[in-house]
This record gives sequence, structure tokens and C-alpha cells, in this order.
Amino acid sequence: METRRLLVAALASMAVLLLWQKFFPPPEPVAAPESEVVAEAPTAPATEAPPPRSARDAPATESAESAPAEVGEVAEAVPAVAAQMHEEVTLETGLARAVWSNRGAQLISYELKDHGAKDGGSVDIVRRRTGGPYPFGLTDGSGESLALNEALFVVQRSGDGATFRYSGPAGNAEKRVSLGADGLMEVSVKADGDWRLQVGPGIRNPDAEEAKSRFARRAAVYKRGDDVERIDAVGADEGELVSGTSLDWIGLQDQYFLAAVLPEAGVREVLVEPMLFELDEEGVTTFRTRPEELDDIDEETGEELRLLIEPEYDRIDLSAYFGTKRVRVLEGLPRGLDETVELGFFGILSRPLLMALNWIHDNIVSNYGWAIILLTVLLRIVLFPLNHKSIASMQKMQKLGPKQQAIRAKYRSKLKDKKGRPNSEASAKMNQEIMALYKQEGVNPAAGCLPMLMQMPVLFAFYSLLSAAVELRESPWLGWVDDLASPDPYYVLPIVMGVSMLVQQKMTPTQGDPMQRRMMMLMPIVFTFLFLGFPAGMVLYWLTNNLLAIAQQMGYKRWRAAKGEAS
Repeated sequence: METRRLLVAALASMAVLLLWQKFFPPPEPVAAPESEVVAEAPTAPATEAPPPRSARDAPATESAESAPAEVGEVAEAVPAVAAQMHEEVTLETGLARAVWSNRGAQLISYELKDHGAKDGGSVDIVRRRTGGPYPFGLTDGSGESLALNEALFVVQRSGDGATFRYSGPAGNAEKRVSLGADGLMEVSVKADGDWRLQVGPGIRNPDAEEAKSRFARRAAVYKRGDDVERIDAVGADEGELVSGTSLDWIGLQDQYFLAAVLPEAGVREVLVEPMLFELDEEGVTTFRTRPEELDDIDEETGEELRLLIEPEYDRIDLSAYFGTKRVRVLEGLPRGLDETVELGFFGILSRPLLMALNWIHDNIVSNYGWAIILLTVLLRIVLFPLNHKSIASMQKMQKLGPKQQAIRAKYRSKLKDKKGRPNSEASAKMNQEIMALYKQEGVNPAAGCLPMLMQMPVLFAFYSLLSAAVELRESPWLGWVDDLASPDPYYVLPIVMGVSMLVQQKMTPTQGDPMQRRMMMLMPIVFTFLFLGFPAGMVLYWLTNNLLAIAQQMGYKRWRAAKGEAS
């Protein structure tokens, strides 16, 4: 009887519990807020990864994650870690504003506060695009976007940085980012499986005119040891692998801006891959991989590059610089990033000229146009002795003109035989008499060319400087010249420069035969058309130099006239 009562009581209790569970189910677990850290259970990797290279590679909070499971131990399942909605994280310093999206933990904008774009906003190093991974997104080995780029990462903010975490159907990943006052970003990426870290494609947002400009010089650039190598975007028909061993930095650049990464640990190699792009009317870019055959490329299609960084194991640590190629800034950053500034063969002259130009701008006149004029005056003063000697030599050569013509007339009938063949013996005798005349009068015929030869390296150095110095970008001079790094929109400076060359040619003592003189008179026309597409700052330098040469010639003539009257 007692046993029957106990059995009935047990059955009644079970019935009550079943009914309670049916009508009063337990509440569902509440998802963690996006700003809170969601704890992750450790996973058991298939193989043990080697120890990190430095202390910064293995934070204490991750030691449990990297520890392999014991033999026979069953790994715990990783709980889902995902945000419920899209969120953007802004990291800001006095130099830049970086915006990271928690969708894939990707960098979607990096605005430079001290550089304006042509549309009136700030220069954004990150290219606007219709789709595909953004910088620091993940791809597979073939360059295709991973599902992680669409996953919503949970965000934990901390001071000047943020940590993004995700674990779910798309995979497992963690990204830590911070932005320093010196313009360097610290980026750490850890993920499961086979993946690559993308930088690019391309850099900043050029308009259609800039995208087609021959001055754009879009390229990848990297340094290993003492060697700096460049891979041009235009004409790059296949990818190029760059080993991560001893790699100081690698990046994408144009003539003014740079997006470079400085590997700290975990980089096996980097694939520099060519891409094609098209701009719509709003300046948004559509990228596609470059096909083997280029029959479908038209005038509206441009060529770019992207970087795909392959990890050694499951983690990459690096620093990144997104900004201008201002020499003074890059010299303060590690590993020789200033070597990305291309100053050409005469860079040994361009650098001191740029330093002098910046000093004049910072200390004398805060306008780069007037700074170019003042620097040209200083250069003319330095070269004054050579220029003076050249003018004096040309004046003496002009006085010897009649005597030279008499010698040529003497041998004119002897320079060819009856069959019209050149007479080398007569030609040699004529030249000997002319050289004897030069020696007798104390004239050096090469002296007039020396100053021009001395100025040619300066000309090329100025050209390289004005083509690469971001200081001159968007820098106005006066009136219609609102950008010294771009051609004069109304061609006023090139035309005035051509006129100044013509005046200077008229004032210069002529020598040689009539054909040579006619060729010299064509030079102002040739230079005018050549300079139409040159940066306005370059034309301003050459115009100023011509005006100073005219003034020097006029002063020399007056001095000779006064000296002749005095004697």
C-alpha cells in the first residue's frame, strides 16, 4: 500500500513538471550588447601552431585559445559571437579620421584632414566601390571575397582603438585596430582557415581626368633591404609574388598619396594583383579582376593593383600608413618610407630644392608660387658668374662673325670636289683656321653652352619636384592659377613663357650658319607647345628664369656701353 502511494506521487510530480514546461517555457537567452565583449570558448586547432615571434604577438588573453587540446580530449564547441545590427567605429587624430565597419571589420574610409579634394571635401585614401572587400577585408586563395566580409562583428572600443570579434557560420575571426597620433595604424588579424588580407584595390578617389592622366603613376611599391621596387599598374598583365622575408614595407601609391603596410609578424608573402576599374558619373568605382585577354578593355577602363597578404599561420600583425607622400612626414616614420617619393635621376638635387622651397614658404612667404619665384632668383644669383661668362663669350663670338664668314667663304669652293663628294682635307684646314682665330682672340666657343648645360639638371630636378611634391597640390599662386601642380587651365603662363623665350632669342648674339639660326628661332614655339601640359609651377619657374636672363643681358649691354664710353 505504501509502495503504491509513492508510485502515484512520483507519477503526479512528473505530470506537473511536464505540464509546467509546456505552458511556462524558460525565457530565451539575451544576446550580449554590441559594445560588450562576448566571451569565447577555446577551440582545438588541428595542428599545433609555432610560438609567436615576440611578446606583442601573444597577448595573455589569447593564451588559452592557442593551446592545443590534449590527446583524447574533446574540444568544446565555440559559442556564436555576432552583432545584431550594423555599426561604424570612428578612430580620429589630428591628422586623419578612420572609419571601420563592423560588417567584416573593414576600413571603409580614411580621410586626411589637411588635404582637400576637388569636390570640396577631404581626400579619402579608401576608394569608394560598388562591391567587393574593402581594405583589411579577407579573401580566399584565389582572391574571392570570404563570407566573413558580410558578417557583423561584435565591437569592443578601447581608447584609440577597437577590437572586432565574430564566430558563427561564416567562420571565426578577430581584428584589433588602433590609430596613433603619428598617422600609423596598428592592425592585428586572426582567423581560421585559408585566407588573405586585402589592401586596395587602388588608392583614393580620382576623377575621370586624374584617372587617365599620365602624371598619375599608379603603382605598387615595396622595400626589401636596400632595394626599392615598383610595379606599375598600367600594363601589369599578371600578378607578382613578393616574399614576406625581410620585407620592410609594401604599399599602393600614386604621385601624391600612399597606402602602405609594414609587416611586424606573420606575413608569408604578398600577391600584387592587377585589377580593372571603371568610374560611374558619381565617381564610384567598379572593380573586376583582369582577364588574360584584354579585348574587352575600352577607353573608360582603367588599371589598378591590389595587395593580398598571406599569413604564415593564422595571424598577421602589421603597422599601416595611409596618407600623403610628404617627405618631411615620411622621414619621421620607420623603415625609410620617404623612399616612396619618386624624384627621378636628379633626386640628389630635387631634395635640397624641396627643402629650400619649404623653408621659403614657411619663413618668408606663405605662397608656393612666390616661393618658386624667390627660389629661382636665388638660383640665378648662384649661377650669375657662369651666366655672365656665357654672355661675354657670345658677345666675343658675335664680333668674330665677319672673320669666321671670311674663312668659310675662302674654303667654300674647296669643300667638295667636281663630283660633289666632301673634301675632308679642305674641311679640316678650314676648321684649323677657325680654331686658330678663337685662340688668337681668347674665345672659348663652348663657354656659351656651359650655363645652359648647368641649368638642365636644375630644370629636370624642378620638374621631378613639382610632379611629386604633394605640398604643391591644390596650392594656388594668384588669379586663375589655383593649382601649381596642374597645367594652367587658360595657357596664359605657357604663352607668356614662349614670348619671353622669343625676346631672349632676339637679344642673344647669333652665330653659326643661317639654317642653325632659323632652328634656334623655332625653339620658343616648340617649348610653348611642350609646356602647355606641364604643371603651372614648372612653367612659372621657367618663365621667371627667362625674365631674369633678359634682365641680365640688358644689364650687361648697358655695362659694356658705359665701359666703352669711359675708355
